[in-house]
Amino acid sequence: TMRRVVRQSKFRHVFGQAVKNDQCYDDIRVSRVTWDSSFCAVNPRFVAIIIEASGGGAFLVLPLHKTGRIDKSYPTVCGHTGPVLDIDWCPHNDQVIASGSEDCTVMVWQIPENGLTLSLTEPVVILEGHSKRVGIVAWHPTARNVLLSAGCDNAIIIWNVGTGEALINLDDMHSDMIYNVSWNRNGSLICTASKDKKVRVIDPRKQEIVAEKEKAHEGARPMRAIFLADGNVFTTGFSRMSERQLALWNPKNMEEPIALHEMDTSNGVLLPFYDPDTSIIYLCGKGDSSIRYFEITDESPYVHYLNTFSSKEPQRGMGYMPKRGLDVNKCEIARFFKLHERKCEPIIMTVPRKSDLFQDDLYPDTAGPEAALEAEEWFEGKNADPLLISLKDGYIPGKNRDLKVVKKNILDSKPTANKKCDLISIPKKTADAASGQNEAKLDEILKEIKSIKDTICNQDERISKLEQQMAKIAA
Repeated sequence: TMRRVVRQSKFRHVFGQAVKNDQCYDDIRVSRVTWDSSFCAVNPRFVAIIIEASGGGAFLVLPLHKTGRIDKSYPTVCGHTGPVLDIDWCPHNDQVIASGSEDCTVMVWQIPENGLTLSLTEPVVILEGHSKRVGIVAWHPTARNVLLSAGCDNAIIIWNVGTGEALINLDDMHSDMIYNVSWNRNGSLICTASKDKKVRVIDPRKQEIVAEKEKAHEGARPMRAIFLADGNVFTTGFSRMSERQLALWNPKNMEEPIALHEMDTSNGVLLPFYDPDTSIIYLCGKGDSSIRYFEITDESPYVHYLNTFSSKEPQRGMGYMPKRGLDVNKCEIARFFKLHERKCEPIIMTVPRKSDLFQDDLYPDTAGPEAALEAEEWFEGKNADPLLISLKDGYIPGKNRDLKVVKKNILDSKPTANKKCDLISIPKKTADAASGQNEAKLDEILKEIKSIKDTICNQDERISKLEQQMAKIAA
C-alpha cells in the first residue's frame, strides 16, 4: 500500500488572524532592555507588559477589555529600583504576578480585582537571595505559592511565597548564564538551557542533575529548553553555521535527539510556547514577524510542521493566553499578545469548523486554576498532576483569595540540618532588645523608601504630562 503523502491532522488548517486596530492596546512604551524574555504575561483577566520607565523598573497591568489608546498617566506597577526583566502570572490566582529585576530581587504583587487605579509601589512580598540580576521567574504548575527564580549569579532559587522563604538554592549546578528554566507537567523536575551549551534535567528537591546533554545545539547563540507533557524535552538553538534549529530529546537517553530540524538563518532567539492539550508548539522568534507552529506526535518525524502566521511588523515580545482564557465558541485554540514598539496586538489562532457545537476533540479537559498541592506538601516530596476542568460551557473566573504572607521569625526557628546557612545563636534577652530597636529602625527605613518610591511615581506622571504638553506645542 502506498504511504499517504499528506499526513492527517485536525490542526493542518489552523489559521492565525490579528485583531482589528481598536482591539489592540496602543501607545505603550515597550521595554527596550536587552534581555531575551517574552516581556508580556497574560491570563483570563489581565495582560501585563514590561515598559520603559525612568528611575527604576515598571510594568503595566491592563484588564483584557481595556483596549485602545492607553493614557501616559495610566498607573503602573513600579516598585523595582532597576529594569524589570521577566514577569509571570500565578497559575492559581489570576490577581497575583511575580516579577524579576536587575535590582537582584523578585517581587510578588496582588493586583486589585478590577485592575489598578493608582500606581502600585508595595509588593506583597520581596524575595531577596540573588546576588545578580534576576532574569527568570516561573511559578510551579501544581503547588500553591511555589515560585522559581533564576539569576545572572547562575543560581536557581525555589521560594515558598506564603512564608517569603528561600527553601531550595541550586547554586552550584550551572557554570554559566541560565537562558531559561521550565517545569515539567507535575512540577517534579525542571529543565534548563545554559550558555555553556548544556541542557540539564534537574530534580530540585534532591538537588541533583538527572540528565544532561552537552552541546545540545552547537551554535553560540541562546538556546531554550521546555518540558513536554510526556516527559520529553523540546529545545531551540543554533547550529555551528548559525542556522536556527529545533530538537526533541528523551531525558532517559540524551545521546542523540529523537528529532533535529534546521529552520533558517535568522538570528533572533526562538521562544517556544507549548500547548499540552493539543501537543502543538508555537515558535516566536524575537525580531521575527512570524509565528510557526508544529505538532508533536509519536510517529516519525515526531515534529510535524503545520503552518506559519506571517505579518509585516517584527515582534519585540509575546504573551500566551492559558487555555481557560480562550473563546471555545469560536474554536480558538491559541491567543498570542504580540508586542510591537508602541503597542500590543492580540493574534487569534482558530481551527475552522462548520458546526456551532462544542468541539470536544479540540478541547480536552485542561489545567484549571486550583492548586493540586500546598507548598509544604511539595517541599516534603509529594507530587500531583494539574487539576483539570472542562471548557464545555466556557471558563468563568471565580473569586481569588488574597495572597497572605506569614513571615516566620528566623530567631525562633532552630537551625535545620539541610539548610546551607548556619544561624548564629544570640543570647535571648539581648536578642529581644536588639530586635525591638531593629524593628523601629526597619520601619523608619521602609517608610522613607515608600515615600521616595511615591515621589518617583508622581514625578513619572508629571514628566508624562509635561511631555504631552510639549507634543501639543510642537504639533
